[in-house]
Amino acid sequence: MAQLNQAMGADSPSEETLHEDETVWSTPVKPGARVARWAAFLVSLVSIVLVVIFGSRFGTDPRLVESPLLGKPAPSWELPYLEKEGVLSSTDLLGQIVVVNFWASWCVACRAEHDDLMRTARAYEDRDVRFVGIVFQDEPEDSIRFLDELGRGYDNVTDEGSRTAIEFGVFGIPETFFVDAQGLVAAKIAGESNTELLSSTIEAMLRGEVPESRTDGRVQTAPGK
Repeated sequence: MAQLNQAMGADSPSEETLHEDETVWSTPVKPGARVARWAAFLVSLVSIVLVVIFGSRFGTDPRLVESPLLGKPAPSWELPYLEKEGVLSSTDLLGQIVVVNFWASWCVACRAEHDDLMRTARAYEDRDVRFVGIVFQDEPEDSIRFLDELGRGYDNVTDEGSRTAIEFGVFGIPETFFVDAQGLVAAKIAGESNTELLSSTIEAMLRGEVPESRTDGRVQTAPGK
C-alpha cells in the first residue's frame, strides 16, 4: 500500500507544482454540458435585452401600438349608408377630424364600447369632429338590430367585401382610426375604446399634437373568436 501511495504521489502534481507551472487541472467537459452552458448564456442574454427594451418603455402606455398608416393619407372610400339611401365619401369629410370605427353586431367589445362612442360623438359634434361607423363582415339586418338595441349616435356605412377594412389593415374588431382635417391618419386604437381614450386622443388632435395609438390586445376576427 505504501508503494502504491508513493507511485500515486509521484504521478500527481503537488500544490507547489501547480502554482509554479500555473497549470490548471479540470474534469473534461462533456458535449452535452457545453450545450447546456451555451443555452443558459443565451437565455441570460435575451433576458437582459428584454429588460432594456421594457425599461426604455417604462412610464409609457403599455397599449401603445404602431400602424403603417400613421402619418400617411387615410384610404379613400365611398360606402353606402347602412340605414338610408345614398353614399358617404371620405372626401366629404375633409376639413374635419374623423373617427372611423370598424364594428359588427357579433363583436363583444363593440357592444361594450358602443355607449362611449355615442357619448363622445355627441360631446364633439359642435367641434368639427365626425364619427363614422363602418360595419365589418356583418349582415345588415343584424347590424340594424344591434343599433335598435344599443342606440344610434352617428352615421354607419356598409363595406361590401371588406375592401375598405383591408385598405385600413383591419385585422380584428373593434378598431378605431383617427383621421385629421388634412386626411392623414393620426392614431389608432385596436380593441375596446372608452370615453377617456377617445376624448384624450381627440383633444390632442385639436391642440395640433400627435396622439399615441393604443391597444388592449382584445379584438375579434370573426363571430365567436
